[in-house]
Amino acid sequence: MRAGSLRLRLMMGAAATIFVAMMVAWLVMYLLFGRHLASELTHSANQLVGAIKLTPEGLPEVDDPLSDPRFDLPLSGLYWQLSTPAGVVRSRSLWDQRLPAATQADATGWRSRTAPGPFGQNVLLIERRVQVDESAPPVVVQFAQDATGMAGIRNTFARELAVFLGLLWLALVAAAWLQVQLGLHPLRRLRGELAEMRHNPAARLGDRHPREIAPLTQAINELAQAREKDLQRARRRAADLAHSLKTPLAALRAQSRRIREHGATEAVDGLDHTIAAAAAAVEAELARSRAAAIRDNAKPVASAPQGLAERIVDVVERTEVGARLVFEVDIPEALQLSVDADDLMELLGALVENAARFARRRVRVRGGATEAGILLVVEDDGPGLDISAETALMRGGRLDESGPGHHGLGLSIARDLIEATGGEIGLEASDLGGLRVSMLWRGRDAAQGASI
Repeated sequence: MRAGSLRLRLMMGAAATIFVAMMVAWLVMYLLFGRHLASELTHSANQLVGAIKLTPEGLPEVDDPLSDPRFDLPLSGLYWQLSTPAGVVRSRSLWDQRLPAATQADATGWRSRTAPGPFGQNVLLIERRVQVDESAPPVVVQFAQDATGMAGIRNTFARELAVFLGLLWLALVAAAWLQVQLGLHPLRRLRGELAEMRHNPAARLGDRHPREIAPLTQAINELAQAREKDLQRARRRAADLAHSLKTPLAALRAQSRRIREHGATEAVDGLDHTIAAAAAAVEAELARSRAAAIRDNAKPVASAPQGLAERIVDVVERTEVGARLVFEVDIPEALQLSVDADDLMELLGALVENAARFARRRVRVRGGATEAGILLVVEDDGPGLDISAETALMRGGRLDESGPGHHGLGLSIARDLIEATGGEIGLEASDLGGLRVSMLWRGRDAAQGASI
């Protein structure tokens, strides 16, 4: 199972953590706001206490009334009341009503409770006994505020606070996303370097990475270095083995010719067949070593296919097989392909020789620029394939033993070389009657040349 996206994990963790923090902040601020409302009521009550005086009759009076206009507005929801045995003084907001009788008031501090109040309101009531004069009885001070109004204020504050914290949550999540993007940017650069290593085995990860991922890049470089050494060692051994077999095979061919000259034709036929199979396997291994060397070349030099194709045809025409054939080369002279000239010559040479081996009279080499990329085609008028294209291109096959009409191990070798240069190979029936081998290098720009 896939572990999932690291970016998504970080974003979900940040979003959840910030959300929980916002919820805790909302709850704490909501509670603090409620306490603030109660403290405002206590503050107003303390101001009133400082302004209380007693008349000679023992009736309380206030020299400096409170400035809040709600105390002068009847049914405003904010009330005060002063009580002594001589009488009661109350704010104009109470009008003809009275606050509930004090049941919990004492001289040690303010006591709060919720009780039915004036005008049918449920009020938050704070009360206390104050000794204004030592010789006079204490004054019962009561302050009240409509509880419904306070709840409405608190709910309004809670809604507005929730909207604000929600917007803040979005802003913080956006900041967290930016932080995650910046934090993962070195990994994106690392991914690009890894892609370069796929195309170029000799490439290595750079050392300009954060300290946190430096051990990872070092481990990858060490692994790539060990893998490259193992591959190079294996390729050298395969190439050395193939080269060492060429000389014994040449000696066997010479012995075969001598035996054939002495008239032992039937005995030599089987020997020649075995020698040919071994020689083809050696050539295939050498071609694969060449393909590996091509892959290691990360920056191929552009070459002109037209000139290379003509040189190959000129050589093949001089052979015994090519002398009886007509060769056609139809490639724009200005066409350029980003493949090394030696690599392209080996590739085209294998396909042209293969086509000449099975052609009856004609071999044609075409090329040009298409919308998909650069296309080269080698085709003949021979018998074509009597097997599937997949079988003809399979690696490790022994198509050289398949007899007349088959195109042999050359196609498998060609596939290795084409794929090593970043191209694609396709096999189709040619309008000449034989086999059409197409090679396409996608995304390669031609300097000039008509479409094919």
